[in-house]
Amino acid sequence: MAAARADRGHAPRRPRTPPVRRRRDRLPARALRPRRGRLPGPHGRRTAPPLPRGPALRGALPALPQARTREHLMTHLTADDLRDRLPGAARAWLDRALDEAAAHPGAHGPISVWELRLAEAGRRCGPEHATTARALILAAARPDRDALARVYHQGTAEERLAVLRALPGLVPGPDALPLVEDALRTNDTRLLAAAVGPYAARHLDPHGWRHAVLKCLFTGVPVDAIADLDRRARGDAELARMLRDYAAERTAAGRAVPDDLRRVLALTEEGDQ
Repeated sequence: MAAARADRGHAPRRPRTPPVRRRRDRLPARALRPRRGRLPGPHGRRTAPPLPRGPALRGALPALPQARTREHLMTHLTADDLRDRLPGAARAWLDRALDEAAAHPGAHGPISVWELRLAEAGRRCGPEHATTARALILAAARPDRDALARVYHQGTAEERLAVLRALPGLVPGPDALPLVEDALRTNDTRLLAAAVGPYAARHLDPHGWRHAVLKCLFTGVPVDAIADLDRRARGDAELARMLRDYAAERTAAGRAVPDDLRRVLALTEEGDQ
């Protein structure tokens, strides 16, 4: 048949060469080269370099800062301190609002008068002092759990912030934890910072508290906003494991490990000495 094809002016077909199959146990050279700034791990994944432990970690970091932010200080003023900072008309409004809240003068429509004053605080006292004014009104009104929940869920973000700030002085037990847990599900850093205050330190269970710490690290909330951090983190091996896993994930993604994570990790190891 080949001779017949040649007679008709067709060149004979060349025999096919079997394809070269790459051995699966061989990887291309570029897969064996570590990428810049990263370490190759098993199965081609990148793993984080181990974080230092014990004295090596604690010695590399300064102590946790004790200074509070300006917003924290402004929301923890007493009534007398706030009066000194307000102009005359705002001071008179605050005095009247506190008297109404303390007297529980009844309802105005579907809600109480002191709840209306919470909504007015931003306009009357200015945004700089509104959260403090609202927290003082709540402290004077002494609302029950249902009223607090209503203010939190129906209010603005600023009103929710005031409720979270006022919780330690209003609710002695864990009844208000659903409000804290709701705030921890948000990405509003102001609400998150307020949610990890003294009330959460007192009543959140270990599992919920550990995840609150991680949420602060995820969103960039400074860990010095977490109340009673030193005591609750000390010797917490499970929190240390979670922090190391998070550090490994960030390093594998080429992202820096925040200093706050290293600080909390150092606290978890203080109980191991």
